Amino acid sequence: MNTSGGSPEIRVMLVDDHPVMRVGLSSVLTLSHGFAVVAQAENGLSAIDLYREHTPDIVLLDVSMERMDGIDTLRRLVGDFPAARVIMLTSSQAPEDIGMAMTAGARGYLVKTIHHEALAAAIRTVHAGGVIDPPASALGFRQGPLSKREVEVLGLVRQGYSNNEIAAILGISERTARAHVSAILAALGAADRAQAVALGFELGILRPSLRPGG
Repeated sequence: MNTSGGSPEIRVMLVDDHPVMRVGLSSVLTLSHGFAVVAQAENGLSAIDLYREHTPDIVLLDVSMERMDGIDTLRRLVGDFPAARVIMLTSSQAPEDIGMAMTAGARGYLVKTIHHEALAAAIRTVHAGGVIDPPASALGFRQGPLSKREVEVLGLVRQGYSNNEIAAILGISERTARAHVSAILAALGAADRAQAVALGFELGILRPSLRPGG
């Protein structure tokens, strides 16, 4: 459905490090649905500058990018521009990415296999002030106060590992490890790592070791 002649166009910014993806999206959104693609960024740093310059109505943002990934870009955008309406549009269906994106302020999380009609509808919904629920793969991201991965991270925090060490042990980035620790503190209402561990025992998330050094 094209935007009617008398209606203002919804101004969209695309943030994706794949030029072909940006060109294809721009063509579909502009020609088939009447949106105005006002800016295209290939990385998060450019996205911040271009948002400031163009102030788009909607940002479509990829998760996996060089220099500054989508989650950090989202946090910067929402932090610097509280009115920013950001929809994640990505190939990643990892529950961790979905959970972190929605917690960081995304108005929706869509995968790139979405049909263009559904994408256009999602953009209009968010532009009108709505939020798009995450896909089914996000269900069960958080069961109880912490997710399965967060419990695992809390167990490593208990053993005194730093964020860098946790990242190396779990095979994740230091940023992701840091985000998990922050999410744990927020979920448990803990002021610091030591209090998070104490609350972990109190809530039964962590169990006392039965073996020395365990």
